[in-house]
Amino acid sequence: MKIDIRIPQSFPELTIKEVLEDYFLIPRKIRHFLRTKKHVRVNGELINWQSPIAAGDLLELTFDEEDYPEKTIPMGQADLVEELYQDEHLIIVNKPEGMKTHGNEPTEIALLNHVSAYVGQTCYVVHRLDMETSGAILFAKNPFILPILNRLLEDKVIYRDYLALCQGHLKQESWTITDKIGRDRHDRRKRLVDHRKGQEAVTYVKQLEKVGKNSLISCRLETGRTHQIRVHLAHHGHALIGDPLYSKVSAPRLMLHAARLSLTHPLTLEEIRVEARSESFEKELKKS
Repeated sequence: MKIDIRIPQSFPELTIKEVLEDYFLIPRKIRHFLRTKKHVRVNGELINWQSPIAAGDLLELTFDEEDYPEKTIPMGQADLVEELYQDEHLIIVNKPEGMKTHGNEPTEIALLNHVSAYVGQTCYVVHRLDMETSGAILFAKNPFILPILNRLLEDKVIYRDYLALCQGHLKQESWTITDKIGRDRHDRRKRLVDHRKGQEAVTYVKQLEKVGKNSLISCRLETGRTHQIRVHLAHHGHALIGDPLYSKVSAPRLMLHAARLSLTHPLTLEEIRVEARSESFEKELKKS
C-alpha cells in the first residue's frame, strides 16, 4: 500500500518523526519498518527523520503486507450505496433505515460490505448508526487513515447533526442533555439513564418547529453512546416517534435521520460538509 500526501499550506510545523508519530499515529513497530526499509521519502528523496516537512512537499509512505495485513470481507451490492463524498482515503454515504452498519458475524452482509463493493476494496467503520436510523455515515478506505479518523471522533471534531420527530413540545428552544447512559439489565437490546454507573453522554437539542402534538428537533452529539439520542429524549418524556424500543407511538420507521456530517480532512485540511436526505423521513414528517 502506497500513500502519497501533498502537505497543505496550513499544515502544522512538524518534523518527519513528529508527523508519523504524533499526527498520523503510526504504531512504533510500523514506524520501525518504514525507517529500516527506507519506505519514507519526501519529494522522491530519502530524508533525515528530524528534518522539518514544509508546505508543498510530497510525503511518500510505502507499507508492506506485514505492516497492515490485508483484511478481506464478503462484498455486498454496490448499487445499494448512495455516495455523498469520496476521496482516496475516506467515503461518506447515505445509509438507508433498516440496514445495519456492519454485521455481527463475519458472513453477515451489511452497509460496510456494500460500501466495500462500491469502492472495490475493504473499508473500515469509523462510527455507527443504529439499524433503524438513516443518514450520513463515514468509512475509512484504508487502515492508515482509520486511527486518524478515530482520533478526530474522540476529539469531538467530527460533527454529526440529526433531525428527529419527538413526542410533545419542548419547554425551551435549546437544551443540553447530560444524563449518563448505561445498559438495561433487564433487556440486552436497550440502554437507560444511569447516573451512578453510566457513561458520560452529552446531546445538544434544538426545537425547530412544532408538528401537531410533536416536535421536529435537531440534535448534535458530543459523545457517541449506543441509542444516545433515543434514550436521552425518552427519559425526559419526549420519545422519538416510531422508536421500537423506547416509544409507544408507532410509525413505519424510526424518526431519526443523520442529516449532516462535517469534519476537517486530516491530510488535506479541506473542510468537508455533506447533507443527506431521506425520502421516507420526509414522507412521514408530512403525514404528522
